[in-house]
Amino acid sequence: MKQITNTVLMIRPVAFRMNEETAVNNYFQKKTSDLQATINANAQKEFDVFVEKLRAVGVKVIVVDDDEKLNIPDSIFPNNWISFHQNGDIALYPMFAENRRPERRKEVIEAVESEGFQIKNVVDYTSAEDEGVFLEGTGNLILDRANRKAYCALSPRADEDLCVEFCEDFEFTPILFNAYQTVNDERLPIYHTNVLMCLAEDFAVVCLATIDDQKEKKTLVKSLQQDQKEIIDISEEQMHHFAGNMLQVQGEDHKYLVMSESAYKSLNAVQIKTIEKSSKILYSNLETIETHGGGSARCMLAEIFNPAKA
Repeated sequence: MKQITNTVLMIRPVAFRMNEETAVNNYFQKKTSDLQATINANAQKEFDVFVEKLRAVGVKVIVVDDDEKLNIPDSIFPNNWISFHQNGDIALYPMFAENRRPERRKEVIEAVESEGFQIKNVVDYTSAEDEGVFLEGTGNLILDRANRKAYCALSPRADEDLCVEFCEDFEFTPILFNAYQTVNDERLPIYHTNVLMCLAEDFAVVCLATIDDQKEKKTLVKSLQQDQKEIIDISEEQMHHFAGNMLQVQGEDHKYLVMSESAYKSLNAVQIKTIEKSSKILYSNLETIETHGGGSARCMLAEIFNPAKA
């Protein structure tokens, strides 16, 4: 099984703004006095430059435009509602915010198929929303596809039973833990695992300081070490610059660890050197998207692993 892919899906926003429904437990979002039209225009510029940079190194980017009629602020983060798998399946996920659910559009899936990818089977978990149960895709699930492990920080958006169900369906071993950040002197659950952890072929970037339970921390570290992953431990401060929100992709000639400029600038020389042993670094300015959306480079990329149509 491949751990990384050379093809990603990205959704170009048309109504991007701070989403008040997600802000209740995404403490990375910040409110500003900027006008919505300005925020969206800036987000589109950042998006377009990011796509250009990925394509320039040989990453295939399938861009689908958001639908203006839907007025959905977070469509730029498709990895929360869909994941693609090497066996030809896709999974659709239940999302915490009601105003994010219209992001799940059949036109997006059809666009991937029209690019020559096979979708054999749809595994649909979205009915869990009726019970108030959520699992927001590869926002919550950090998939080690090669070693068949799924790392997941439990939160209001990551239900334990549903995570286990996903793992049974897709043949992953769940590695579950609790992760917290300090908000107004209080330790509160981190909304998505992918802001504190990134898994590449040869290394893992993880903010171990977020895992307060020593036993859970030890289990996580042991699991990564078993798979010969070099651990790059980032601080909570670096995590708040989205240094955990990275994704390794395959370019034409090299592997690239993709991140925002903010994440890159927060890394120290030793961390950069460790990454560059096996991966080049590609970064782009995503300041508007990070500030208002509370997500970064990884959240914007839905990796496509499905086989090509015969």
